[in-house]
Amino acid sequence: MPAFRPTALLLAVTAAIAVALPLYAASNLKGREAPDFVLKSLGGENIRLSEFRGQVVMINFWASWAGPSRMEMPRLEKIAATYQSSGFVLLGVNMDDTEASATNFANAYGITYPLLLDLRKEVVREYAVETVPVTVLVDRGGSVRFVHKDYRVGAEQTYVSEIRALLKE
Repeated sequence: MPAFRPTALLLAVTAAIAVALPLYAASNLKGREAPDFVLKSLGGENIRLSEFRGQVVMINFWASWAGPSRMEMPRLEKIAATYQSSGFVLLGVNMDDTEASATNFANAYGITYPLLLDLRKEVVREYAVETVPVTVLVDRGGSVRFVHKDYRVGAEQTYVSEIRALLKE
């Protein structure tokens, strides 16, 4: 019979929790109030999430080095332009390590919606973001209604359906 090793068991349990906890935290956001934050935009102003209460807000966590972000953001630009007059706001939270990377990307891709800098990754941790992109939809009351991880071509159709439904509420 093998010897019982409490240390090995403890390490295995700790590792399992460490892997599962962020996944639980991200999915646990649904139905809860979106964690408020203040971040500096590329335009230089501070933007607070709670200032948009009463509007439908999409928070898109992105990075200039992530291929899926490069594919998704031009499509998000079109969504922002289409629905901004209907009470919809799109905020892009950048996960790059430098402001220059985010600025160069925004200029190259013609992104006009607010891009926010999270250089210390505080909001990224608050929202349990581990991969990019991650897209969070917040209803008019400030509750997280939808969380999407990664991006696949065609996902914007799902975003549009969810945005329309939230705008009707």
